[in-house]
Amino acid sequence: MAKIKKKGVSGNAKNFITRTQAVRKLQVSLPDFRRLCIFKGIYPREPRNKKKANKGSTQSTTFYYTKDIQYLLHEPVLQKFRDHKAFAKKLQKALGRGDYSDAKRLETTQKPVIRLDHIVKERYPTFTDALRDLDDALSMIHLFASLPTNENLPPATVANCARLTREWAHYVIRAGALRKSFLSIKGIYYQAEVGGGQEVFWLVPYGFAQNVPVDVDFRIMHTFVEFYTTLVGFVLFRLYALEGLVYPPRFDKDADENAGGLGAFRIEKDLTIDTFTPAASSSDPLPQPTPSQTTSTSTTLFANTTFYLSRETPREPLEFLLRSFGCKRIGWDGVLGAGAYTEDASDTSITHQVVDRPPTFPPAAEGDASAPPTAATGRVPGRIYIQPQYIWDCINAGRILPPGEYAPGALLPPHLSPWVKPGEGYDPTAALPDVEHGKASSDSDSGSDNGMQEDLASDSDSEPTAPTTTAPEEEEEEEDEEEDEEDEESAAYQRELTAEAAGTNPAADKKKKKEKKKKSKKTRQQREEEDQKEMKKIMMSRRKRKLYEKMVYSNAKKEGEVEGLKRKRRRLEGKGKKEGEA
Repeated sequence: MAKIKKKGVSGNAKNFITRTQAVRKLQVSLPDFRRLCIFKGIYPREPRNKKKANKGSTQSTTFYYTKDIQYLLHEPVLQKFRDHKAFAKKLQKALGRGDYSDAKRLETTQKPVIRLDHIVKERYPTFTDALRDLDDALSMIHLFASLPTNENLPPATVANCARLTREWAHYVIRAGALRKSFLSIKGIYYQAEVGGGQEVFWLVPYGFAQNVPVDVDFRIMHTFVEFYTTLVGFVLFRLYALEGLVYPPRFDKDADENAGGLGAFRIEKDLTIDTFTPAASSSDPLPQPTPSQTTSTSTTLFANTTFYLSRETPREPLEFLLRSFGCKRIGWDGVLGAGAYTEDASDTSITHQVVDRPPTFPPAAEGDASAPPTAATGRVPGRIYIQPQYIWDCINAGRILPPGEYAPGALLPPHLSPWVKPGEGYDPTAALPDVEHGKASSDSDSGSDNGMQEDLASDSDSEPTAPTTTAPEEEEEEEDEEEDEEDEESAAYQRELTAEAAGTNPAADKKKKKEKKKKSKKTRQQREEEDQKEMKKIMMSRRKRKLYEKMVYSNAKKEGEVEGLKRKRRRLEGKGKKEGEA
């Protein structure tokens, strides 16, 4: 007789463990357990049968894999948590005695420091794995770099995040890795290709004053930032090494205090590159490491330009974009900080000036003697004045766009996401005549439903097809059409005689009749096509007919939305033209 299994020793009851049991098994507090799970990348699981996993109890709880908790028992960070608990007790006793010198000594000499290097190596065995998980890390670090310090956000954490963001920006600029950018409500999205073609996306908040919410648990977010800073440090070290640069770059404290931004770091080349020697003289030669070379033409988009940023424009994102695409000479007002190529707005070497305020005077035509002088308008002849969106649109388009639509005070074109590919239907980047011509050609080539209808009708060979018109019937229809045409010609001749007697223009009436006849003939053809469609629908099965009706409905709905967008665009463009003429 087989041995009877005990209840709760196999299956879900053995594979899963509750959070309370896990905390008791690890002998740590709940906050430390959360930190440990975040560091190790362990998250709650959902068993198929919660009742069996909870050993018959239906109480709502959080489950983890038993193997994951068993794996945490051997984590060195667990001992650091226990050491920190003992240190906190000693510190509390010293403060209770009023011995502040002893408390300071304990703070500087015995406070345990948690190292996460080994966890990063465990979670990301290869460099590509680390790059794939870099999106959230960069977004979180950029967020913390823009937050003000308070009791929940230590100044050291914010300063460390700000340092990492600038080091990352310097690498992207040096490697020419930036590809696209997009302005959204949440912030500025960036896309870069690093590490041999691996795409990295990150979000940077706008440089506004941030109001820190009180209902956010910053302990959890600070734990993520603590791990992400270690991860980004590892990645930056490897990326700088691949470019032949010294990491970390040299930091100029004085320039940083003067709002130097990216200019507060000095990038240095690493002249000592390792060389690989073969173990035996007869072995194959080993490839030697060399600094990577940027060959993309998109990184030199603004190489032959000199930009000047007005004081009302956002300096940091514009400087980052321009330097990433080859612009070496960027000037700005002294109010925006130090490190500018020039602070003189009247410098004749400036080719483009970014302005984000409406013009004081309208643009004057050439040779207009009544135009205000240059000193009154503040404009330099020969210089191109643009709005900030021009830089983003040029980068996403991959070419220098005409600056006419981006003049100061002009109604800007729509700023579209570069990651959304135009599909069927409305294309906002195309002109309205092109859109309508494309639709007309597609309609003339084939009906909107004929292709789907033929596919649905040809799936089953056993279903009968709709009856087609035979040859004698076609001949009879042609004879009837010829008789109708003769009757119409004789009636038209009588109408011409009557029109001449009445003194009207018979040619105009004849033209109207022809148009009416053409319209009625077209309507008759459409009716015949609709009859053919109905006959084919009758021969379909119920399932295919329902599917076909859903397709027709969805296509009609999409066409209605496209027409609505076209009408809205015509209205807005007409309104803009009227305002321009006024």
